[in-house]
Amino acid sequence: MSKIINTYRPIIYALVIGLALYIVSLNFFNNIQSTLIGVVAFLVTVWTNEALPLGVVSLLPIILFPAFGILDLNDTTVNYSKSIIFLFLGGFMLAIAIEKTKLHQYFSAKLLSFFPKTPTGIIYALAVTSALLSSILSNTTITLLLMPIAIFLSENIKLKIRFLLATAYGASVGGILTPIGTPPNLILLGFLEDKGLPTVEFGQWVYMMLPIVAIMLLIIPWLLAFSVKNESVKGIGDDKIPTLNQEQKRLYIIMGVLALLLVINTFTKQIFGFSFNEKIILLGFGLLMFMPKIGFLDWEDTRVLPYEIIFLFGAGFSIARAFGSTGLASDIAHKLSFISDMPLFWMFLLVSFVVAFSTEITSNTALTSIAVPIFYEFAKNMPNGEGILLLMVATVSASYAFMLPIATPPNAIIMSSKVIPISTMAKVGFKANLIGILLVATVAYYLWGVML
Repeated sequence: MSKIINTYRPIIYALVIGLALYIVSLNFFNNIQSTLIGVVAFLVTVWTNEALPLGVVSLLPIILFPAFGILDLNDTTVNYSKSIIFLFLGGFMLAIAIEKTKLHQYFSAKLLSFFPKTPTGIIYALAVTSALLSSILSNTTITLLLMPIAIFLSENIKLKIRFLLATAYGASVGGILTPIGTPPNLILLGFLEDKGLPTVEFGQWVYMMLPIVAIMLLIIPWLLAFSVKNESVKGIGDDKIPTLNQEQKRLYIIMGVLALLLVINTFTKQIFGFSFNEKIILLGFGLLMFMPKIGFLDWEDTRVLPYEIIFLFGAGFSIARAFGSTGLASDIAHKLSFISDMPLFWMFLLVSFVVAFSTEITSNTALTSIAVPIFYEFAKNMPNGEGILLLMVATVSASYAFMLPIATPPNAIIMSSKVIPISTMAKVGFKANLIGILLVATVAYYLWGVML
């Protein structure tokens, strides 16, 4: 009996937390809204404690929302096939091709070669490499690929810790650079599309995020390197940059054409008022990877597609839809109405602070799914595009959680090395959180309004 209880303990905890929040919520919200809070609390807890596989939990709204009368089946399942998901699907096909041809190894070695072989130089190299690769590949994959390098670059335990943190933090910093870099970005774009609001083009998104990523990549590695800059790095030699073979050169050219097309598409919209659908562009280039004599993939390669992440998008969109349709988002927004009286900069700062630190204890995708519809209630009454900026602040801040292993997949991965004490991650991550919060609010207030 005790063995069975131990096996199901994480699920039991999730049920207890969900029930407790349902009961507490009845004091503030109606029954259906309280039910939604309880169900989401259960889902977030099971996501967090990994009691069930990510893909399984992500499909549970299809059963739970109709069963509890939150959304009917059709209103729930439609969220798992939103067009924005195919933007990610095409991007991941390209990512699989990059990994299969080992083109990422060339990019890594090339970037690492630009930095001096000092503690500070190596920390910058790892962070920048991780950030740039994570903008087009899964930050989970990049952290897994770079972690062995970070561990074996030095026998010095202090340096090992800093190298690993640079890898994980770089992945989180760089994930916001493109719409496909991290799930919360796509949750926001899908929400905007669902509400019929203007969406941000791929190139325009990169343009807006570039100042944040660039400044974070200057400050965060410096913060990590400050206490170890005088440590010895003996034994770290120069890694030879591999020569591109014909297959890698072909993919390199294709990626260049794609990047150029996305940039042109962005300026076409701004200058001429029309553009091609970027979902079609990304999916088209993804499918191009299967073309004979041009591409690099067989259908068998799609076995590694992260279907669980696609289901996670569906769950996120379903939660966002439920918060809107039950009126829970507007009721929570009403209780937080004091925010709307704040000056815009302080509003951005408060939203960024709340989201970043809330993400430390839960999935940033789940939190974005909850936060975006709530802050939309403020956003829809804000003038001159300020509302979209508020939603972007909330979304970006969800990726900038650096304190705890559970906050982001990169943090969890480097903790598996058993090299980093949680106290060290929390101490350094707290400073990184504050830097990210202040930077996001400042850039949003002073620059985004001009860029959008």
